Amino acid sequence: MTSTAPPAPTVRRPALSPSRAGDFKQCPLKYRLRAVDHIAEPPSRAAARGTVVHAALEALYGLPAAERVPDSATALVDPAWDRLVEDSPELAELITAEERTEFLDEARTLITDYYRLEDPTRFEPESCELRVETELDDGVLLRGFVDRIDVAPTGQVRVVDYKTGRVPSALRESKALFQMKFYALVILRTRGIVPTQLRLIYLANGTILTYEPDEGELRRFERTLSAMWKAILSAGETGDFRPNPSKLCGWCDYKSLCPAFGGTPPPYPGWPTDFGTEDAVLLEEVASEVSE
Repeated sequence: MTSTAPPAPTVRRPALSPSRAGDFKQCPLKYRLRAVDHIAEPPSRAAARGTVVHAALEALYGLPAAERVPDSATALVDPAWDRLVEDSPELAELITAEERTEFLDEARTLITDYYRLEDPTRFEPESCELRVETELDDGVLLRGFVDRIDVAPTGQVRVVDYKTGRVPSALRESKALFQMKFYALVILRTRGIVPTQLRLIYLANGTILTYEPDEGELRRFERTLSAMWKAILSAGETGDFRPNPSKLCGWCDYKSLCPAFGGTPPPYPGWPTDFGTEDAVLLEEVASEVSE
C-alpha cells in the first residue's frame, strides 16, 4: 500500500502590490514592519465596514442585471458580515453583538448611497475583485486586486475602485491615484491598451473622482516602480528601512515602534526567501487593498 503525501504549499515570489508599493513610498519602515516583519495592525471598525461593503458589491454584480436593485443590494450585507467573521473570528470582538445592528446599518447606508452614483442594472462589468499580475521587463513582479473593470462595446476600459470613506486631502488622494495608476499599468502590460478612465467612487459623501492616464505617463510610472523595487531589495539586504516622518504619521499604527517617535523597531528578521504560502498571501493582499 502506498501513501500520497499532501502537496506542498505554493510559495510565491516577492512582488509589489499597490498597497505595499505605497507603503514604501510613504515610509520604508512602515513597509518593513508590514511586509517583512508581518506585524499585524489592529483591526479597525472602518476597515471591517469597508470589507463588508466591497463583498456586498461584488456579490451584487453576481446577480442578473435586472435584480441589482437597492433592496437586493442591502440584503447582501448581513451574509457578507457573516462570511467575514467566519474567516476572521477576532472581528466578533471588534464589533460586539450589541453594536452589530448599528455597524451593519452603516454598511447598508453606504450601499444605498452607491445608487446615487451608479445604476448597476444598466451595465455589465467585465470582472469584479479581479486578481491581476504582470512581470516587468527587468523582472519586477506586480500583483494586486482590482475592484471592478468595465469594458465598453468599443473596447474602452474603465478601472473602478470603491472607497468607503470621504474624499481625502490632496496628500491622501495622491496615494489613491498611485494605486489606480498601478492597476492601469498592469492592464497596459497584460492587454496592450491604456485604460480610458480611472474612477474612484467615494461612497461616504457621494463623490466620483476620475482620471484619464496616457501611455507615456504609465511608462514613466513603470520606471518608478522598477526603481522602487531596486530600493526595496537594497534595503532588504541591509535592513536599512528608514522612517520618513510626514503628516500621514498621525494615522499610522506603528508609531510606538518608530524611532522618529521615540520607539524601537524589533530586531530585523532578514529579507524573507518567500512571502508565505499562496493562500496566506492572497488573503493579506485582499485585506490590504480593501482597507485603504
